[in-house]
Amino acid sequence: MEHLVKPPKAAVFGAANGVMFMTFFGALWSAIGIIGSNKLGAPWLLVLSGIVTLTLLIGAISLFGKARNMNNVTAEKEREKWNKINRKFGMIFSLEGLAILIASVLCNLFDHFEVFFPIMAIIVGIHFFPLARLFRQNFYYGTGIVLSILGIISLFIPLNTTFGDVSLIARSTFIGFGSALTLWVTGIRIWITTLKQLKN
Repeated sequence: MEHLVKPPKAAVFGAANGVMFMTFFGALWSAIGIIGSNKLGAPWLLVLSGIVTLTLLIGAISLFGKARNMNNVTAEKEREKWNKINRKFGMIFSLEGLAILIASVLCNLFDHFEVFFPIMAIIVGIHFFPLARLFRQNFYYGTGIVLSILGIISLFIPLNTTFGDVSLIARSTFIGFGSALTLWVTGIRIWITTLKQLKN
């Protein structure tokens, strides 16, 4: 049975930020999927996306509230540890953003923007691997693997297809909803795991 240790205040703030990131970027990927689906399943896909986004947003806010109410009695060594972790996270996140920017420029330069979203999913997936090691969260490896595989598969999906009378941007629909679901599940996992730790 997994032993859950009660996290310090800085760790709970970090978890809240993690849920917020998954909420925001999950909503962004969902929007890509909804646009690609060209009103197929409307308005239910939009409603479902809104419900999940709102639920995770509430989760993130609740964790921020719990963190603020915690006693800030943390050893100097522990505070320094989390300051170092936060600096490394900032560096990893900045490198991810830079890689996405470079990919966007290159895709436009070579007139192949249709492969940008799959490449972006792969970049986002790869950035979870150093995060897994940094935060010692093995399920981040799963998130990274799934996003990377989704990105690779979507490169082989036709750009456009027809479903009934609706013309879809099939690649955007697949990678958008697939990535959104992956990030949402990750956000829920962070939220639930942190709540369990706080109950110890």
